[in-house]
Amino acid sequence: MRTLTQQLTQYAAYHRDRRNIATHFIGIPMIVLALAVLLSRPAFAVGAWPLTLSPAWALFVAATLYYLVLDVPLGVMMTFVSALCVAFGQWTATQSTFAWLAIGVGLFLVGWVFQFVGHVAYEHRKPAFVDDVIGLLIGPLFVLAEALFGFGWRPALRAAIEAQVGPTRINAAHTAAHR
Repeated sequence: MRTLTQQLTQYAAYHRDRRNIATHFIGIPMIVLALAVLLSRPAFAVGAWPLTLSPAWALFVAATLYYLVLDVPLGVMMTFVSALCVAFGQWTATQSTFAWLAIGVGLFLVGWVFQFVGHVAYEHRKPAFVDDVIGLLIGPLFVLAEALFGFGWRPALRAAIEAQVGPTRINAAHTAAHR
């Protein structure tokens, strides 16, 4: 299994334009929330516990375990993010079927529009998951790591990634060529 640094480096190679990364800060959370919403039905009560299980729980527990194996501190942070997403999904699943579907499908479609706009308009490179489907799982982790890097978190990890793929940039050469 690849390490956290290897996974983030591979994903980062497809995401060096800052504008593309910015679209991912919007698109990926929308897609993750959409999955939590859409997979929160059907839900099943677990005995007398005040907890209901759904396909969303299965997905988010599996993803969180993978994140914890990659890196405990980042995995713990993703656990909190995942719990918030599943809680939102559970709440949305209690709404009418129309509202549940409209919110879930709407978030999913708009999130993917942001993703593809970022890759087509700014990065000029296909999304990472096209070459490695694990990119679908690493995307949310990448967004969290990028946000944390902005606060000075784990500069050695950021430096290790940038040593292999270079720093983020605005793709000015491409923008100038298309004026």
